[in-house]
Amino acid sequence: MFNFLKKFVYFDLPLKVAVILLCLAGMTVLYSTSLSNDSLTAFWRQLLFLGVGFVLYLFFSYFDYHSLAKANRITYVIFFILLIYLLFFGQNIRGGRRWLHLGFFSLQVAEFVKIVIILGLAQLLYIKRGEINSWKILGWSLAYAALPAALVILEPDLGSALVILALWLGIIMVSPIKKKYLLAIFLALVLVSGVTWKFFLKDFQRDRILVFVDPQLDPKGKGYNVRQATIAVGSGQIWGRGLAKGLQTQNRFLPERQTDFIFAATGEEFGFLGTGVILLLFFLIFVRLLNTMKSAKDDLGMYIAAGVFFLLLLHVTVNIGMNIGILPVTGIPLPFFSSGGSSLIATLAALGIIQNINLQSKMLRF
Repeated sequence: MFNFLKKFVYFDLPLKVAVILLCLAGMTVLYSTSLSNDSLTAFWRQLLFLGVGFVLYLFFSYFDYHSLAKANRITYVIFFILLIYLLFFGQNIRGGRRWLHLGFFSLQVAEFVKIVIILGLAQLLYIKRGEINSWKILGWSLAYAALPAALVILEPDLGSALVILALWLGIIMVSPIKKKYLLAIFLALVLVSGVTWKFFLKDFQRDRILVFVDPQLDPKGKGYNVRQATIAVGSGQIWGRGLAKGLQTQNRFLPERQTDFIFAATGEEFGFLGTGVILLLFFLIFVRLLNTMKSAKDDLGMYIAAGVFFLLLLHVTVNIGMNIGILPVTGIPLPFFSSGGSSLIATLAALGIIQNINLQSKMLRF
């Protein structure tokens, strides 16, 4: 027990504080939005998920990230099989087979696949350090991320698939890769984007992008969600309307107010100042993750920290962007805030791994 507490002091304190405060803020907003449903079921479920998430946070904080990365060969295969299973037997909710039904709750496999991809790519680049500037290794790393991303697209979950591919690109960019390879990757992305738009996107996915380009295209139909979200954010003004006093939120004009558009509910009730504090806490986490990349004792820790950095940055940027109407709606959850156990648990587990990297690097120095 004493050894456990002794190691606890090596954790990144600002990161711990920011995570705790964001969890408290997220639960507060979820409690408020639950009142609009006349039921606190979602709040109590999220509180349970938060408890599970913190257990995993502590577990992975003390679990050697080297062993975790080595075990990724097994976990990758397991989650790959689960993605295939979902396509045939997954629980169909709103036209998508994204959730694995486990009786008392449903698991969104793609959220955990993102962590698996980060660990696998970090291990690959760590083992093959110095060999990234070869088409073979670059191709292997892309295939490692693209195969599960393809299965996620078929669920369909385009947002999560794009996040997985963006994680690959982000981790590759922090590696010592030459500019000519980056140029080739950029050109390939342009080509793939065109082919995806033409042959692979569902009609509703194309509609989301078209509505983003022109919000007035269908303001009472496909553009309704974004329109109500921007109204909610704007109505919060400087100070906010107050907890459980948001007109858009409490009167249920704001759709998906506990998941996709929970930031809009936050902006309406907490105002510009409240959301500003929340954004500062996210910024603090990003700064501490960059610090972890810099201080990690080896490249494996650096690559893992980079992957978690890009994961959280993408989720926060995309979710908030679609809430204020500057990005298309993709269904990407806002970490610590959006209702759903998979996202919260995966986020806390990933940050637990970051704390283990901090712990090992600081113990090494002392």
